[in-house]
Amino acid sequence: MNYPVIGRVLSWILCTEGALLLLPSLISLIYREDQGMIYFALALLALAIGYVTSRRKIRNRAIYQREGFVSVGLSWVLLSLYGAIPFVLTGEIPSYVDAVFEIVSGFTTTGSSILSDVEALSHTSLFWRSFSHWIGGMGVLVFILMLMPTNRGGTQMNLMKAESPGPDVSKFVPRVRNTAIVLYKIYLGMTLLMIALLALTGMNWFHNLCITFGTAGTGGFGILNDSCASYTPIQQWIITLFMIAFGVNFGFYYLSLIFRFREALAMEEVRAYVGIILASGLAITWQIRDRFDTLEQALRSAFFQVGSIMTTTGFSTVDFDLWPSFSKTILVLLMVVGACAGSTGGGVKVSRVVLTCKSIFLELGQVLHPHGVQRMRMDGKSVDSKMLNSIYIFLITYFLIFFLSILAVSLDGFNFETNFTAVAATLNNIGPGLAGVGPTRNFGDYSLPSKLVLIFDMLAGRLELLPMLILFYPRTWMKH
Repeated sequence: MNYPVIGRVLSWILCTEGALLLLPSLISLIYREDQGMIYFALALLALAIGYVTSRRKIRNRAIYQREGFVSVGLSWVLLSLYGAIPFVLTGEIPSYVDAVFEIVSGFTTTGSSILSDVEALSHTSLFWRSFSHWIGGMGVLVFILMLMPTNRGGTQMNLMKAESPGPDVSKFVPRVRNTAIVLYKIYLGMTLLMIALLALTGMNWFHNLCITFGTAGTGGFGILNDSCASYTPIQQWIITLFMIAFGVNFGFYYLSLIFRFREALAMEEVRAYVGIILASGLAITWQIRDRFDTLEQALRSAFFQVGSIMTTTGFSTVDFDLWPSFSKTILVLLMVVGACAGSTGGGVKVSRVVLTCKSIFLELGQVLHPHGVQRMRMDGKSVDSKMLNSIYIFLITYFLIFFLSILAVSLDGFNFETNFTAVAATLNNIGPGLAGVGPTRNFGDYSLPSKLVLIFDMLAGRLELLPMLILFYPRTWMKH
């Protein structure tokens, strides 16, 4: 284990978080809030500690797979533990565990909250809370990779592979650093476009920024107690479209930008993703149409919630916990499926679902024609057994963590629907669940041990399980 290089990555993380904490300090100047002094002091402290620790010379700068996964896991833990401190020092979330839950939910783009009155927070803390979504959406380490010089002997791809969501991470361009730059250019461009469109509708600039941060990162922290219900229909449609857009594999946008439209449109995952959204939205609209005055309201509510849940954003415009069981069942299934690989969304990912379905059909074909040679293809390319094995291991691990987490939180005595959807919402980085953790409720009633379980689930879900699990694997820490 190359501990010095891990320490170097953690020092970069602390420096980056210090720089990011300066932004809510600026917001406090605009609104003349005293909380900004705490954010500013913590920003300077993080920058100082990060700078001093990063100056230590190290011989071997190689980041191999083990160092990559450990660095990513520890980076997100450090990011969350330090990022929670402002909430405690300002007194807005007195409990440190609650503060960690809130900021982990922010960085992992989950959107689950322990707060019963969001509007009681200062503008400074509301901004930091929402901005954490934008930071975590693409990944803070992907941001750092834009600034890092290329290492010799080892590869930065191990950092990107450990942090990026999905079963496969490929480079758009030959150098990893350039890939990170491409990703952030797309991410920033889409963010600015959404800000511009919402500005044209007359949305307040502070609401505009916070809602855009939550949408771009598919996070879901609202700054109003009713989430997005108070916004105009056109604003809700814009949010819906951009939630769905940020749930698309960013490879689709890259191929489109370089005019390889045929390859972009041929991506099976994206086509399946759009198909699932359309089918789910229309099915729910059909069932809930009588609950609204117009068909447009029913369509808007249905597609807003389908887009919000499938992309794991977590915004809401209605209390969908009151919808019929068929519609709620669709939403719960969408929680598990999630968005596309290589997007800012969470969940199992559409690509894994597509490949699992193909595996079933391939096995059925093998039963009918035992001597035939059949190959699985995705986007016209053969899928090797190593990829399939990694998917099967992921699914087994995912459901093992899922059911163990339900068992752990059930000690608090809440009903099964509450516990099941609480774990589904956190492990899949969704936000709200049903019943006791529905869109009009929060996670504040859970005990401290249960909150720690759900915090782990949020981090594990955002990092595709392995970077968090490997921290608890004893052989990880052996020298050789």
